[in-house]
Amino acid sequence: MAVRRPDSDAGRTGLDRALAAPGRTLLATDFDGVLAPIVDDPAAATADPGAVRVLGRLAASLAAVVVVTGRPVAEALRLGGFEGAPGLGGLRILGQYGVERWDAATGEVTAPEAHPGVELARAAVPRLLAEHGLGRAYVEDKGRALGVHLRRLPDPQGAMELLREPLTALAADHDLAVEPGKMVLELRAPGMDKGAAIDALLGDAELAAVDTVIYAGDDLGDLAAFDAVQRLRDRGGAGLLLGVADDPGAEANALVARADLALDSPAALVAWLERVADELAGAPG
Repeated sequence: MAVRRPDSDAGRTGLDRALAAPGRTLLATDFDGVLAPIVDDPAAATADPGAVRVLGRLAASLAAVVVVTGRPVAEALRLGGFEGAPGLGGLRILGQYGVERWDAATGEVTAPEAHPGVELARAAVPRLLAEHGLGRAYVEDKGRALGVHLRRLPDPQGAMELLREPLTALAADHDLAVEPGKMVLELRAPGMDKGAAIDALLGDAELAAVDTVIYAGDDLGDLAAFDAVQRLRDRGGAGLLLGVADDPGAEANALVARADLALDSPAALVAWLERVADELAGAPG
């Protein structure tokens, strides 16, 4: 079966360039909602069964395969089952929006010191939640960031609207940024996002030949990565933006509106990537 074509001219150009020159193509993908279905308990998220296999297949042809996630690297490794997986000896994981970096080739994680504001917010966030009657919200401590998950509350959208302003003010008090997502508000250090992470990858000497990027995302945090791919296009490169929307909502709709091709679940993304891998088998680099 042939690969499903993107809906936009720019996306079709990106796919054609990737298929014609896989050795100059980078595949980058988010984890939650893209490789792993969204679940109520973030600690229970696991990658789609075919995700690791197809990434391994693609890594045999592409310049690089990278997972860019808001999760810490250790969590992504555990939930994704990437470490030691066949074909993924060159995988890179950029955790916490690119603050942490893990290379399968070395098995090492590199990261700067944690922002001091996170430690201060760690104590302040539970108090703020209690003040607003939302003490049942789940606070995910990522070490370098705090995620306030609202999906399990009776009215998660209402809680999002109620908390957005006070959490933003609290973050500003501690020199932090707020990143909204699918029923989650994350407090983290400013200055790093998935777009900056993609730009940094493209500036890596090892990836100097890359002129095409395929990026798959599902949430508002991925829009910055979409912007980075558009900047590559503006410089004469090519890109393909994949939007995965297994969880309807304003966040997913905003991203899908920007995507060159929309897919309705991680399983659908895996199936699409399998078709790409089939076409790449035996293709020149």
